Amino acid sequence: MNRTAAATRGMSEAEVLALPVSVPLELANRALGIGRTRGYQRAKSGTYPIAVMRHGVAYRCRRADILNYLGITSRDTAASLA
Repeated sequence: MNRTAAATRGMSEAEVLALPVSVPLELANRALGIGRTRGYQRAKSGTYPIAVMRHGVAYRCRRADILNYLGITSRDTAASLA
């Protein structure tokens, strides 16, 4: 199963495109098709598939990193917003 197929189980492409610039780790987990516990384990160990920013006790991820990981290009993004 490819990454995009795994991600669509938790969030549609339209939902991913509608994400704000920065999202909480739980929302990134859903977009990437990663379970809550596994996502936090990987974030803490530094093995999360995209960059994770830590703000105090909260973890956040950038929308651009999610789109890049899922293979959604800027051309796809522009077409879907038109």
